[in-house]
Amino acid sequence: MQPLLLHACCAPCSIEPIRLLRAEGYEPTICWTNPNIQPVAEHERRLETMRDWAEACGCALIEGADDRELWERSAAPHGFDRPARCRACYALRLAETCRIAERTGFTYVSTTLVVSPYQLFDVCHDVYARLCDAHGLELVWRDFRPWYPQATVRSREEGMYRQNYCGCRFSALEATQSRQRARDERKAARAEGRPVNVEVFCG
Repeated sequence: MQPLLLHACCAPCSIEPIRLLRAEGYEPTICWTNPNIQPVAEHERRLETMRDWAEACGCALIEGADDRELWERSAAPHGFDRPARCRACYALRLAETCRIAERTGFTYVSTTLVVSPYQLFDVCHDVYARLCDAHGLELVWRDFRPWYPQATVRSREEGMYRQNYCGCRFSALEATQSRQRARDERKAARAEGRPVNVEVFCG
């Protein structure tokens, strides 16, 4: 098994990547570095869920730096410009992952960010590929999005805490607005006798 450092945004999103990477011959070590998650109580709840899941699935866990001040300087100024904000956020978290990989002797890296269909897949790839080139690392890039439904089911079966927004305060408001629009559309559809099929952004 090839050692691989897997940046993990949360425990539910790590379920399928760990399974699939192991099937390919990689042994993931989870890397936690997510200074975007707000408020602090939410960050601690997600981290505790990750610690429990790492132990349950037999993965080592490295807790990297969560530099909130740096996130506020680099990502927060983009506010509700989601592509720019997320690019800056990915860069901060994945750069720390690459530094840890380089420091601890990993050759291969990946991320669970590419499980959620709500993340910016191509932006994340561009950021990570550039960082890996700069650090001399091999990016194991996989499209895990087709397994998002299975991850959702399994995380519920495991009784995991499941968040309903990506992490930062901007995504929390965006998710709230998305859920409100979905409720309004469902209500209108029922009133008009139309089928109800509304996708809700949750980060």
